[in-house]
Amino acid sequence: MTSPLLALRDMARAACHHIVLPEGTDPRVVEAAGRAVADGLARITLLAPADTDTPDGVTLRDPATADTDAMIAAYMEARAKRHPTPEDAAQAVTDPLIHAALMVRTGLADGTVGGAVATTSDTVRAALQMIGTAPGAPLVSSFFLMVLPDTHTTRPGTGLIFSDCGLVIDPDATQLAAIAHQAAASARALLGTEPKVAMLSFSTKGSAHHMAVNKVTEALEIARETATFPIDGELQFDAAFDVGVAASKAPGSPVAGQANVLIFPNLDAGNIGYKIAQRIGGATAIGPVLQGLAKPANDLSRGCTADDIIDMIAVTSAQIDQGKST
Repeated sequence: MTSPLLALRDMARAACHHIVLPEGTDPRVVEAAGRAVADGLARITLLAPADTDTPDGVTLRDPATADTDAMIAAYMEARAKRHPTPEDAAQAVTDPLIHAALMVRTGLADGTVGGAVATTSDTVRAALQMIGTAPGAPLVSSFFLMVLPDTHTTRPGTGLIFSDCGLVIDPDATQLAAIAHQAAASARALLGTEPKVAMLSFSTKGSAHHMAVNKVTEALEIARETATFPIDGELQFDAAFDVGVAASKAPGSPVAGQANVLIFPNLDAGNIGYKIAQRIGGATAIGPVLQGLAKPANDLSRGCTADDIIDMIAVTSAQIDQGKST
C-alpha cells in the first residue's frame, strides 16, 4: 500500500501549485523551499528581505516593497469593517504572515504555509482576517493527518484524520457536527478514500450517561441530517478503531472498528490524543491543518523540520485541488 504522504507528494507534483512561505529567513523554510522546487512539488515564493539568498528556482519577494499599492488595497478590503487608515494598511502589509495571506486572497498564490517561527495564534489570525471563511462554512477548525507506522500490527502505514486537535477549544453540538463534516471532506481530499467518521466519547452506545456524552450524541444527530458518508457514535476510541472491540461494544455499527476520521469532543481530548499517538504510538503527525477557510493557509509547529514543511506543502496542495472541485 502506498504511504499517504507519498501519495500526497505525487498529487502535489501533478498539480504543481504556487505556495508562498512567509518565513523566508528561517533555514528550515529555505531548505524546504529548495527541495520542494527541485522535486517538482510546487512553485515556491519565499517572503524575505531583497538581499536574501534563495535556492535555485525559488522566487524571492520582499513584503516591504512588493506590490505595495495592490496589497494595501487588498488589506483595506479585507478589514473594511474595522475602517483601517491607509497608513495602518501600509504598515500591516509589510508583515510577512499578512502579506502571504493577502497574496492568496488576491490570487497571487494558491496557498500559504507558515508557523515555523510565528505562533499558531498569529498564523491563524492572519489567515482568518485576510482570507476569511469559505462560503457557508460555520467555523474554521483544524485536523491532524496521522500516518501510522509501517510496523503497526493492524493498520500499517494507514492515514487517519484526527479533528479538532488544534483550534476549537470546546465546540458545542452544532460546531462539533460541522467539524465532522469538514474533517470528512478533508479525508476525501487527502486520503482518497471514503470517510468513515466516528464521534468519540468516553462512552460507547449508552454505556455511560453524562452531559458530555449528550453533546456528542446530539452532534451525531445533527451531522447525520446532511451526511453523505458513514458516521456513528458515541464511540470510545477502541470501539472506533479496533475490529474485535467493535464487535463486542458496537455490533452492527457501519463505522466501529474501521473509522478513519476520529472526531474528538473537545480540544483537551484531541490535543492529548494526537500527541499520545505520535509520541507513544510512533505515528507521524502533520498539522494542525486548517479547514473551513476560503482558500488554503496552514500552520506549522515551531519545532518542525524541513521534511514537515514539505509534507505540509503537499497537504496544502491537496486542499487547493479540493477547493477547485467543490
